[in-house]
Parts: sequence; structure tokens; C-alpha cells
Amino acid sequence: MRRLVSLVLVFMLVTLVFAGCKPEVTGPKTDKVVYLINGALGDNAFYDSGQIGIDNIKSQYGIETRTIQCGYDAGKYDPGLEAAAQYGDVVFVISYAFEDSLKAMADKYPDKIFVNIDTIVENSKKTITSIKYIEEESAFLAGVCAGLTTTDLSIKNINSDKIVGVVAAADDPVVMAFVKAYEDGVRYVDPSIKVERVVLAGIWDDPGKGKQAALSLYDKKCDVVFQVAAATGLGVLQAARERGLYAIGVDTNQNDIEPGFVIASDIKNIGMTIEEVYAMIRDGTYTPGQVRKYGLKTGAIDLVTEATVQVLPQTIIDSIGQIRQQIIDGTLAITKYQ
Repeated sequence: MRRLVSLVLVFMLVTLVFAGCKPEVTGPKTDKVVYLINGALGDNAFYDSGQIGIDNIKSQYGIETRTIQCGYDAGKYDPGLEAAAQYGDVVFVISYAFEDSLKAMADKYPDKIFVNIDTIVENSKKTITSIKYIEEESAFLAGVCAGLTTTDLSIKNINSDKIVGVVAAADDPVVMAFVKAYEDGVRYVDPSIKVERVVLAGIWDDPGKGKQAALSLYDKKCDVVFQVAAATGLGVLQAARERGLYAIGVDTNQNDIEPGFVIASDIKNIGMTIEEVYAMIRDGTYTPGQVRKYGLKTGAIDLVTEATVQVLPQTIIDSIGQIRQQIIDGTLAITKYQ
């Protein structure tokens, strides 16, 4: 009996020692990541860029990820947000028009990490971190590109009228920041250049509507049309090819979608910033409640001209590069929309 009691005591002592050696778990959970979007994948632009980042962190860290697509259906957003919060440790979310829902959900789940993309959202518990892009800087370069192109008669099919255009999917602050900065960039090149607008009523996923809008602008003698319209904007690129004229893409490098007719793309690298913020979450340098801003200097936004079929002369490419550097250096100040 004494031996049995002794063995039990030894077993209990060993158990206590090993329990004391067990590493203490600190920091937030990070192994389940959700990408919640108010729209849908397949736009070859904004949403797809974010998915690339999600796929990259899944591969790099061996984590579980889910993408919840609300498909522009307002009735799906709140249930999607609840599902994201219940499943995920980290939620990267695009909350256009649903900012109040995000605030309420973040307050309801204060132990979850919510990272809001492209707008600034602050909840009462200050747990939401926002990623804000200074899109005016790259859109200004898009305007410079359009302005230089419409005034260069050596480029095929450029007419003598100095007119360019823009197709916007909606009249919202982010889109209008692009539009206004684009117009500023055009007029920086030449104040006499006319800029024609078509602003759609929240149409994000209808390339046919985008094509129709762009054709109406080319009919007004626009040489270049900038699309700020997600999947709808793919129709703008198609219209450029159909008319033998030029377009500027958005969010991702779209220059080879219609080779020879997309002269530049105003990129917004959502995926890169998702990867950067997630790395901070993993290494313990992440601070909730921040507003993280990304401009030309970070590389997250830019105007890219590389293309399989290069239309722009080197003089225009060089001029864009010089103005880009002036913006980065702070010697050329860009007016912010908001």
C-alpha cells in the first residue's frame, strides 16, 4: 500500500512539473482568416487583388481561410459578417455602405481582429484597424498619362481635339477621389483639356453598361477613358479595343487584357497590404484601432505602364516617372478629396 501511495505521489508531482513547463499562450489567435467582401470575385481588379493576398498568406503560414462574397446583395452582408466573426480569428473586411454593421460586430466580438479595407471605420471599443489608400496620388498620375496622350498626335488614332473621359461606377467618396484627382492630373498637363464624365448609379458588375458608357465618351472624341468601375470597367477596356482608342485600367495591372489599347493601370494592391498587416499580427507588432495609410511611397498604389504591346512613347513614360518622384518627395502636393 505504501508503494502504491508513493507511486501516486510521484505521478502527481511529475504531472505538476510538466504542467508548469507548458508554454503560456499569449497574443490573439490567428489561424483562421476570413475575407469578407460586399461584392464578388472575378472583377480582375479590387476584389481579386485582395484574394491574391489571402491565398498568399494561406500558403505561407499554413492557415485556414474562407472568402465570403456578398455579391452586392445587402441582405447577405450582416449574416456574412456574423459568420465571419464566428469562424475567423482575423477578418479582413470591405464594408462600403455597411460601416455601422461592422462597428456593431467588432464591439460584439472584441477578441476578434477586424481589419477594414479602403475606408476608415472606428468602433466604440477602438478595435478595428483601417487600411486607407491615398488613391489621389496614383489617380493624379493616371490623369497625367491621359493628358500627355491626348496631346501627342504621334500616337495612333489620337485626334486634334484635347478630350479625355472617365467612367465611374458610383458617386461615392472613394470613387470620386479617383475621379477628381484624375481630372487634376489631366489639367496639370494642360488646363485646356476637357474631361468628360459618366457616373453610373452603383453599377459594379455589368461590363455591358461599362462598354456602353465608354462608347458614349469615345463618340464625344475622347482619346482616353479611365475606368473606375470594378467588373463594370472591363467593358470600358472592350470599348477601347472596338474603337481603336485607349483606356486606363484600375486596381490591378489590366494592360494586357486588351493588348495595345490599355495604356496604363492605376493599381491598388489590396493583396500586398493584407499580407503586410497579417505579418504584423503574426509577429506581435500589430496594434488594433490604427489607421494605416498607403500612398505611392509604399508601392501599394501606383500607375503602371508595362505592357506586352507598348503604345506610349518613352517620353511620356519618363514624364510620368518624374512626376511620380515629385509626389513621393513631397515637392508636388496632391489635393485630397476628403
